[in-house]
Amino acid sequence: MKPTLKTILWLFLFSIAMGYMESAVVIYLRKIFYPGGFKFPLVPLDVQTGMVELLREAATITMLAGIAIVAGSKNSLRFAYFIFCFAIWDLCYYFFLWLFLSWPESLFTWDILFLIPVPWVGPVLAPCIVSITMLTLASGIIYFQRKGLDTKFKKVEWILLLLGACLVFLTFISDYIVYLNGYNEAIANTISREQNKIDLLNNYIPVFFNWKMFLLGEGIMVWGMGRYLARGRNV
Repeated sequence: MKPTLKTILWLFLFSIAMGYMESAVVIYLRKIFYPGGFKFPLVPLDVQTGMVELLREAATITMLAGIAIVAGSKNSLRFAYFIFCFAIWDLCYYFFLWLFLSWPESLFTWDILFLIPVPWVGPVLAPCIVSITMLTLASGIIYFQRKGLDTKFKKVEWILLLLGACLVFLTFISDYIVYLNGYNEAIANTISREQNKIDLLNNYIPVFFNWKMFLLGEGIMVWGMGRYLARGRNV
């Protein structure tokens, strides 16, 4: 079944609403924990609150994946819908935070992006670039599907996309991993590993974002995406 404009519109509206809901939760949290404005290091959290936050993130991804699975008729289209919804959700999340909190102050403001499996951090510009890349790829897959073209990725295209994504992922977690390696002894000697993880996070201040590795990963993903999209022009 070809994707209809009605389906795409509802996925678009759903993603905007998800972005608003996510930003609303963060706005409430910042009013409570960061009345003077968000900044690193994070304020201390207990284990229960930390686990609630982790599960909230997992629930968000589950909702985005769920709507994509329900809406898509084949795996390539489900993948396209997922990254389409993820990208719109992420961009709207930052838009609504900027609209209501005047945050981030700039695209180079540091943010904590995810906590699973370890904290992801980076300037706001970085996840926005990834979201635009995802949105472009999703649009290409949906276009191919609507035109009745082959939407399957070739092996080399998958390799390039996955390799680039891995490099981008490592960029987001590398600064925290370096920080974490300096506290191996504390982790080994703690009684409550969960509390220790939260304590470490509460003392963490981002230092370095490897833009070279990030742009390399982005470039490899764009290369794979370009190879895929170019096939549509040759039909």
